[in-house]
Amino acid sequence: MTALIDAPLVEARGLHVYYAESHVLHGVDFRVGRGETVALMGRNGMGKTTTLRAILGLVPPRRGTVAVDGRDMTGAPPHHLSRAGLGYVPEGRAIFPRLSVRENLAMAARPGRGGRQDWTMQRVLETFPRLAERLGQSGATLSGGEQQMLAIGRALLTNPEVLILDEATEGLAPLIRREIWSVVRGLKAGGLATVIVDKNVHDLLAIADRNVILVKGRVVFDGPSAELRQKPDILQKHIGL
Repeated sequence: MTALIDAPLVEARGLHVYYAESHVLHGVDFRVGRGETVALMGRNGMGKTTTLRAILGLVPPRRGTVAVDGRDMTGAPPHHLSRAGLGYVPEGRAIFPRLSVRENLAMAARPGRGGRQDWTMQRVLETFPRLAERLGQSGATLSGGEQQMLAIGRALLTNPEVLILDEATEGLAPLIRREIWSVVRGLKAGGLATVIVDKNVHDLLAIADRNVILVKGRVVFDGPSAELRQKPDILQKHIGL
């Protein structure tokens, strides 16, 4: 029982992923503990999104394993990973543009594992008041920031164990970025494990417990934010700060 309790919520080991014959991930190890906020960092094209997609079952690894809460989920289809507790906010948001805000949210709403319903429609609308004002509008009429709020709210309504945000604030105005980071801080304070990809490295360092840096599909750093802040040479070399 103790081993199961101590097991990471998500643990990928030795992931090798290819697109056709292009070898993108070279033995990536990645884990997320309970209540932990992990930043996945690296320049464009280094394998961040591919790592997330492999964990989520969207890209099957040729080698390596993926476990969720101690259970082997390697090769499982994406809907099984979702039911296992992985909530996903993809790059580009992927909302349904012809559906209303209410419909986008309602179609995702379901209890989490064990029937848990921490997140309801009411709680999402209290977290994102802008969405409450636009319930009848179609997704296509929302601003980029509002669409991101909708994508996050939709993922939360699956009542996940881990929330994965790919490019959390990409292309958003500064005011909206601050609002999104405020929500993420609230999720962290509430104990929800989170994985974040974002180009705003200073914001990531401020919120993440641990940081993983990828370079050409390999992990070159895995450690706490406090350690990474003390090693600016690593950020300069691998991120460009």
